[in-house]
Amino acid sequence: MEFLTLINWALALLTIGFGLFGWLMPDYTMRTVDLRDGGSTMGKSEVRAASGALFVMAGLGALLLSTPASFAMIGFIWGGGALGRITSLLLDGTTRLKWIFFASELAVAVIALSINL
Repeated sequence: MEFLTLINWALALLTIGFGLFGWLMPDYTMRTVDLRDGGSTMGKSEVRAASGALFVMAGLGALLLSTPASFAMIGFIWGGGALGRITSLLLDGTTRLKWIFFASELAVAVIALSINL
């Protein structure tokens, strides 16, 4: 297997791995990112969907299709996370954890997009 394919697979598996936390461990995820459920379980549902299963399916889809476009989509998804995070850093204030998340999201986006576009 060539080097760029290994990187693509690693990024897809990373995406799936992080998605599994949100999908199957929403309470842990919510504590990590300082979210609170308002009592209706809608917050937990949102984490399972948007921070969880969405990423799992994106990673699985990229692996199943195994095309440059599908692996680039992983980069666009993580890039969207980085865009939202930098917006929060600028408008809502900074924390160390936000900067760590931003750097991670940006790194995955840049790698996935640069090797697949």
